[in-house]
Amino acid sequence: MIHRTSTLASVQKTVLCRTSGAALVVWLLGGLAVHGADWPQYRGPNHDGTSTERILKKWPAQGPRQLWKKPLPDGFSSFAVSRGRVFTGIKRVVDGAAKEVFVALDADTGTELWARPVGPSPPGRGEGNGDGPRATPAVDGEHVYVLSAYLSLFCLRADDGSVVWNRDLVAEFGGELPDYQAAASPLVVGDVVLVNGPAGGAGQMFFGLAKSDGKTVWERPSPKLTHSTPLLTTLHGVRQAIFFTSGGAVAVVPESGQELWRYTYDVRVPTAIMPVVGGDILYHSAGYGIGARTARITRSGEVFRATQLWRKSNELINFWSTPVYHQGHLYGLYGHDYTVSAPLKCVELATGTEKWSEPNFGPGQVLLVDGTILLLTADGKLILVAPNPERYEELARFKALRGTCWNAPAISQGRIYARSNVEGVALDVSVPPPPPLRLQAPLLHPDGSLEFRLGNPDGTAPEPDRLSRLEILRSASLADWTVVSNAVVASNGTVHVPAPEGPGAPQAFYRVRDPQ
Repeated sequence: MIHRTSTLASVQKTVLCRTSGAALVVWLLGGLAVHGADWPQYRGPNHDGTSTERILKKWPAQGPRQLWKKPLPDGFSSFAVSRGRVFTGIKRVVDGAAKEVFVALDADTGTELWARPVGPSPPGRGEGNGDGPRATPAVDGEHVYVLSAYLSLFCLRADDGSVVWNRDLVAEFGGELPDYQAAASPLVVGDVVLVNGPAGGAGQMFFGLAKSDGKTVWERPSPKLTHSTPLLTTLHGVRQAIFFTSGGAVAVVPESGQELWRYTYDVRVPTAIMPVVGGDILYHSAGYGIGARTARITRSGEVFRATQLWRKSNELINFWSTPVYHQGHLYGLYGHDYTVSAPLKCVELATGTEKWSEPNFGPGQVLLVDGTILLLTADGKLILVAPNPERYEELARFKALRGTCWNAPAISQGRIYARSNVEGVALDVSVPPPPPLRLQAPLLHPDGSLEFRLGNPDGTAPEPDRLSRLEILRSASLADWTVVSNAVVASNGTVHVPAPEGPGAPQAFYRVRDPQ
């Protein structure tokens, strides 16, 4: 007999087949969407500018649906997104003086939830009206960590912005600010907050501070620090944080500060991008004629070594735009150019060979989202580009913002959050849920295996990319589910599931899951 039930989530069909006194139950869950991840820190949850969230690849001429747009005057702070809140830094007059202020916004509406001044606003060193906060907040659970342009680190409550603790690194350790004030963002790793310290003088060092109370866990003397935010990555099975200083790259154990390896060269300038790692290759670039370098990181026992692969000075300058790595290639914005003429390039990481160059993007930022290059140009355009090393292949383009955009967007829950030195915007680029799957009555084979067919509501087979995502799960009790790794889903939607292992199982429950 056949018994059908439905739920609020989607239409489901349960088919009960009886043979030789045994029962086999098949349960299909169809059309359920999995929500995207938060974007809790600079350049995302992986800290490398990548996201696996699915997004729309085709945009209408007027652009994706706008959820909100609001003034966010001055500054180069990007967004962090967590638990329905969006965090960034702005410049605002407080008690008659220009202050650096970090704010929390409602992710759905853009409504300001709280604002916390953290010190005087930077006076400007040639950036004009866009001058203001540089660093991006880092969110961890109920707390937000913000670093002011004058190297004062605050731990704030995420719900109301109240101060939990504060460390003024220059006042405590002495030293000097980098040119244009501090722009590197804090990085939360486990119980430790990693942060660049003073850039010159006796106090120049980088730190690991306890995220609970701000106490020093470790500190390490350093050459003059740059504006480069440290990168958390894993090389040869060892998790490590890579800092870029005026003396090159230093990799440490984030929990202890123990040095793992060092790649020494003279940077001399503060405007350095974040490290980029592709496989076992480290890439770095800086402005003002320094250019790009790569090193291969090897490991023998417990000893790491960095060996230079190639170096290019003026050909491959990333001013402050960190590239993304995809399948052996870098995609990034190059050139020492404040204007919109700076090009997007595809560069082979292992050799430094330029595959192609497309002009007129400016020193904006680049992300890799859903296998697609997402650019925010210096003049506020959002552009999608296929990561094709053979040629430039544009998929979508939309003028999203007024003003100057030198920071990276954030991607969370199917939305793009982007800002300039004038305003911020939230755009819906979520992929509509696919139609609910339907299940035809299964065929029970004498060997105990099961065959059934999945289809769309109109009876056609699901799209091939959807079929490739489907997961078949099995349970004996509806409590613990395991993926049936040897289940076969044919191109016409026919699913063959082998008989459960083990003798005498009276029933088995099968669940088909679409993990979109």
